[in-house]
Amino acid sequence: MPAGAAHTAKPGFRPLNVSRIDRETVDVISLELEPGDGGPLGMPLPGQFIVLRLRPEPQAPPLYRSYSLSDIPSSERYRISVKIEPNGAAGTYLSTQVRPGDTIDVSEPRGGFVLIEGDGPVVLLSAGIGATPVMAILHALVATKSTREIWWLHGSRNGKSHPFRIEAGDLVRQLPHCRSHILYSKPDIEDKLGQDYDGIGHLDMTALDHLGVPRAGDFYICGPTGFMQDLIKGLAAAGVAAGRIHTEIFAGLDSITPGIAARAGRPPHVPDSNSATGPLVSFGRSGVAARWAPSSYNSLLELAEACDVPVRWSCRTGVCHTCESGLVSGAVTYDPEPLDPPADGNVLICCSQPQGDIVIDI
Repeated sequence: MPAGAAHTAKPGFRPLNVSRIDRETVDVISLELEPGDGGPLGMPLPGQFIVLRLRPEPQAPPLYRSYSLSDIPSSERYRISVKIEPNGAAGTYLSTQVRPGDTIDVSEPRGGFVLIEGDGPVVLLSAGIGATPVMAILHALVATKSTREIWWLHGSRNGKSHPFRIEAGDLVRQLPHCRSHILYSKPDIEDKLGQDYDGIGHLDMTALDHLGVPRAGDFYICGPTGFMQDLIKGLAAAGVAAGRIHTEIFAGLDSITPGIAARAGRPPHVPDSNSATGPLVSFGRSGVAARWAPSSYNSLLELAEACDVPVRWSCRTGVCHTCESGLVSGAVTYDPEPLDPPADGNVLICCSQPQGDIVIDI
């Protein structure tokens, strides 16, 4: 089960007004979103994200993008911070076309990357725009006047690309037992060592060992894929339990936009062990039909993968619609319920199960 499934959210979208846009760095902007009707927003947990439904072209299908909330959890306003990637459709739209006063469709907060209550150390590890969800956690720790041992560890290229530099510094100083360490990989000449950053290099296990970061804490990690993978592997090797290593992956990362791909060298086939007697699931274009076994698969996507049927997916939780496919016949149920329903005649295979025999157009 995906981590985010542990914290359910009501499906659907609500129009929110853009009340403010701030420039954080050369390539990061923050947008504040508020309800136009004055009603309360869903209260997020520290570290959660929201999904935006964007319509850069009114006649084209909408874009769905997930953005972590980067401010103190609030039922009055949300703040998201967006990195503007070269040729990124959503970021370009938000930075060039959206203005204060505009309206954006926004989901309820969701996601399982959240602050866990307790008394042990809290280690916040981020790189680049990965600072956004851990900023919300840092805000929450300040708001509750936490006396826990807290480590704020961040890596950026330089001061121009360091989001929340002043804001995070102000928060860190309000926590009585918080240590901060900032690393720049390529500082500019105007970046001051000991003032803007604490060292040159990358945030890795060597840096954690040098600083004496305790292994008994909860580790919250967000940043580029390689950065997270190296830390996860290193922390596990150092004896940190898997349940204390928490990660968040942004929708913009390559690792969760895999596109369409089947395993090389093997055509679609019935699973090696398909003795189930459940509904027959036929993948029309691939010419494969297999029996559904609820004890073996959580979703039609998992069955398709077991059959090596070429599939398209990204979020696996009914958010992004990347997996949306034609439902030729039959009916499905959803668990978890998708954020937004698919078009009539379509199905989201990443979070659906067959009600009876079905045919899917993949």
